[in-house]
Amino acid sequence: MAGHSKWANIKHKKARQDANRGKIFTKIAREIIVAVRQGGSTDPSANVRLRMALAKARAANMPNDNINRAISRAAGSADSDNLEEITYEGYGPGGVAIMLDILTDNRNRTASEIRYIFSRKGGSLGETGCVAWMFKRMGQIFVAKENSALDEEELMLVALEAGAEDVRDVEQGWEIITAPEHFEPVREALEARGVEMVSAEITMLPDTTVDGPPEVMELIEALEEHDDVQNVYTNWNMAGTD
Repeated sequence: MAGHSKWANIKHKKARQDANRGKIFTKIAREIIVAVRQGGSTDPSANVRLRMALAKARAANMPNDNINRAISRAAGSADSDNLEEITYEGYGPGGVAIMLDILTDNRNRTASEIRYIFSRKGGSLGETGCVAWMFKRMGQIFVAKENSALDEEELMLVALEAGAEDVRDVEQGWEIITAPEHFEPVREALEARGVEMVSAEITMLPDTTVDGPPEVMELIEALEEHDDVQNVYTNWNMAGTD
């Protein structure tokens, strides 16, 4: 069921991105702006965070005009100085752990709105550190088995030689796990071999997953809809929701 759950999560995420393409582009643009501000460079080769943001933009099929506009805005404007990065933690229905990456220009407003969403959808916003210990920051890449340029043995060899920690069979595809610092070398090695990646990102992975009621999905979707929420992480395994 674990493999099924992982693939169901990927399908859900892709469907959400397709349905909310404009909102996704806006969030990625904000991420690019902060990456340029913090990294101090508009050159992806010299700015790791910008390189990651641009990879996310490409994965979401964000037009080059949008990307260039965001970079230009970051380089020539102080608007990004108003954006503050915050991590929120809480619990969904059934005690499911949830973490949020936030970018906001008004901490008090965002906190109030996120607390309201949690409450309205059967969850609760928690204190800092209440669920963070359940997650690790890792690179995660998914490759579909269908029409894959490499078979399992070849894929595993390429990924492990480039620095991957693990390659797991998850039914319709393979999940490749890396340390954050090895994510780019692994992604580039796969790309060089013509491997098409369904998704590739630095994310927060739970140490273990738990079952939870279907209502968890309603909370996740409501949080994803909020303009200030960049990423939603959970230890829910989505069992039986696909």
